[in-house]
Amino acid sequence: MRAVVLDGKGSIEVAQIEDPVAGAGEIVIAPEAVGICGTDIHLASGDYPTGTFPVVPGHEFAGTIVQVGSDVNGFKVGDRVCVDPNVACGTCDQCQAGATNLCRNLVPIGVTSNGAVAELVKVPASVVFALPDGIDWTTAALIEPLACVLHALGRIAPVTGKRVLIYGAGSIGLLAAALVKARGAASIDIIEPSPVRREAALEFGADNAYAPGRRTAERDIDLVIEASGHPSAVSDAIAKLAERGTLLQMGVVSPNASIDLFPYDLFDRELSFVGSQSLATSYPAAVEAIKELPDLASRMVTHTFGLEDYAAALEAAHSESARKVHILPQR
Repeated sequence: MRAVVLDGKGSIEVAQIEDPVAGAGEIVIAPEAVGICGTDIHLASGDYPTGTFPVVPGHEFAGTIVQVGSDVNGFKVGDRVCVDPNVACGTCDQCQAGATNLCRNLVPIGVTSNGAVAELVKVPASVVFALPDGIDWTTAALIEPLACVLHALGRIAPVTGKRVLIYGAGSIGLLAAALVKARGAASIDIIEPSPVRREAALEFGADNAYAPGRRTAERDIDLVIEASGHPSAVSDAIAKLAERGTLLQMGVVSPNASIDLFPYDLFDRELSFVGSQSLATSYPAAVEAIKELPDLASRMVTHTFGLEDYAAALEAAHSESARKVHILPQR
């Protein structure tokens, strides 16, 4: 089969690799739509510490079952499905505590095992979910990033009545804006360098959208959602927090990056810093929530590419006009 293969050193190859075969408890899927996110960009450049190379990327996806292994119940060839990409062991201390995203033995599909930017992908049946009726492929591939935002918001107190500031109007920032607006935030501001993306932020529910450095007020925000992954944004976010404010860190920052931190601020203003990595147990909730967002794909997905154009897709994901970029492996 055809698949995109990353070597972790910047090389992107469209290669012919062996077709996967479903073993016991496994399912082989023909992916129909696969999203690109910040993790994939870091993987392609080799700037992702937990990546295992060579690897086929692609962890935001949905498709059609083409093969079902033994000991699999509830699924058959031809079923339309979506996939939680985090394969947790279920037995370690983190899994037992419900933090399956922090599993000691985690196998994230498309990061340490082959993912969906291929004509076929093999996954454990335990992470496969039936796609609700009426959900198209493009929408289905947005379930995973939606789950990430649902998990993040579950890590903090309710946002009702809160003054919210979001850094970054990429796909995660836009989804966060839509969700906190739906949950009753008092106000939503977004800081984003791209004027095109600032316009998108307003469309997704922001009250104001600023270029970096243009929002000068400080210590007036209850909740900052950092979705850009830039260290300078993290520093700026801390300065914006009001007393008892919360910084929710969702952006993937380079593991070698650091910022200056004044511990007195934590003490004196009673600040809270909360990390949110991936989606934990939020995928089933996102499968249900996506049904309430029928126009999400038309608003969110701006670019589509075939397998052979993965490098161009990564470049497009950096562009001002991109909200979410999808690969269509069967095209």
